[in-house]
Amino acid sequence: MTGAMNGIHARLSLARPDFTLDVQLALPGHGVTALFGPSGCGKTTCLRALAGLERARGSVQVNGEVWQDDATGQWRPTHQRALGYVFQEASLFAHLDVRRNMEYGLRRQPPARRRVSLEQAVELLGLGALLPRMPHTLSGGERQRVAIARALATSPRVLLMDEPLAALDAARKAEVMPYLERLQRSLDIPVLYVSHSSDEVARLASHLVLLQAGRVTAQGPTAELMARLDLPLAHGDAAAALVQGRVLAHDAHDQLLTVAIDSGQIQLASGRPRAVGESVRLRVLARDVSLARTRAADSSILNLLPARITQLADDGPGQVLVALDVAGTTLLARITLRSCRTLALAVGDEVFAQVKGVALVD
Repeated sequence: MTGAMNGIHARLSLARPDFTLDVQLALPGHGVTALFGPSGCGKTTCLRALAGLERARGSVQVNGEVWQDDATGQWRPTHQRALGYVFQEASLFAHLDVRRNMEYGLRRQPPARRRVSLEQAVELLGLGALLPRMPHTLSGGERQRVAIARALATSPRVLLMDEPLAALDAARKAEVMPYLERLQRSLDIPVLYVSHSSDEVARLASHLVLLQAGRVTAQGPTAELMARLDLPLAHGDAAAALVQGRVLAHDAHDQLLTVAIDSGQIQLASGRPRAVGESVRLRVLARDVSLARTRAADSSILNLLPARITQLADDGPGQVLVALDVAGTTLLARITLRSCRTLALAVGDEVFAQVKGVALVD
């Protein structure tokens, strides 16, 4: 049965020995939504309840299709929900080669209802050379790419991913991440992505749900939540702002990329050329932003941006986090308490944000 609402809407309640899952979700029907929080906060339980692997009380609706509604007695078991599920471990069929593992997923949908072809899944995950290989001959990163492709081959209405990089070492994570970014750009299938890595969230997610002890503490666009000083993502060494921009130019001689943002432009080192006009996402770490009362006349820092202080917050011993409005773009600066006191910084003050480092995240 279908309903009128697009997107993913759920109200779920499930008692656990150490916490009670009690969430209400209203998520976009496209792009990557990250479920983020510390270990044991209910991320995986929430994902499993959405999939029907856990029998929570409440309701689940995915792009107008009702999967659960306790009020009207509706319940679809997992095998009748059009979803793909990727676990921490790849869990491939050991007796089947890569092609036949993927064909197993393909057979779950009749040809008339397939929205992702085998060829498309192979291309998106870069698996062409691996098709005749057996699972035991693959690296951890290769196995996980096959597992993702197999889930896509079921032509799901939503793709659920439970910390798919958690079991991989740093090198294998770096191998898989570009393929996840490609999925984000290329597919019109909503993805729910469980993670406790702020780096993965920054690189992949356009929407974010923060969980703590089984409850939602905040949900909304990733860039907005990462810059809110009342939330944990905006604190510590990983605190950062996400900035959407558009490529203006690439200087091949200096290997310098110029990106237009709402407040003007930002320059960053980049050996890889980007097409003029291409949309890019930048991450600016708070620890890479310093503040000055006046514009430096002679400085190695390329990005000196006029800004207004909107908020100040303690950030651990001797540290202060400063939220900045740069002509509509939010940045964060992490400075020492002494510097804050010496400069006599206060909300509403006009300053210059000295951005020492910028990273492309897509």
